[in-house]
Amino acid sequence: MSKFLKKGEISSSWYEIDAKNAVVGRLATVISKIIRGKNKTTYTPHMDDGDFVVVKNIEQIKFTGKKFNNKKYFRHTGYPGGIKETTPEKLHKNKPEEILKLAVKRMLPSGVLGRKQLTKLKIYSGSNHPHEAQNPKIIELNNLNKKNLIRN
Repeated sequence: MSKFLKKGEISSSWYEIDAKNAVVGRLATVISKIIRGKNKTTYTPHMDDGDFVVVKNIEQIKFTGKKFNNKKYFRHTGYPGGIKETTPEKLHKNKPEEILKLAVKRMLPSGVLGRKQLTKLKIYSGSNHPHEAQNPKIIELNNLNKKNLIRN
C-alpha cells in the first residue's frame, strides 16, 4: 500500500506553456493532469497536490476541423427557458481565455476540490505574464506529441 501525502508535505512548482497553434483539447488534457498532480509519483486523489500552470498566447489557440464555428457551449441562467448558447468563435472575440478554462474545468472533478484546483490555472493573452518570479519550467507541447500543434 502506498503512502498518502499530508497537507504539510505538499510542494507545488510552476509550469509555463505556450498555446500558439495548440489544439484546445490536447492542451487541456496536459494542463488538467498537471493541475490534478497526476504527473507526480505522490498523486493523492483527495488532496490538492497539483502544480501551477501559466498559459500564454491564448489568442492563438486552434480547433481541429470545423469546431471553431460549429461547436456549441451551453449554459443556463437558472430561469425557465433560460438556456444560452455560444460558439468558440464568439467566445474568442470577447474572452479568448474562457475557451481553455471551460475545457480544463470539465476535465477536473466537480465539487470543492475541482474548483480549488482550477485556481492553479493562469491564462494570459500575449507572451507576457506576471509570474516570471516563480521561474516556471517551460513545457514544449511539440515534444510531447506532434499532434498537439497545428502546422500551417
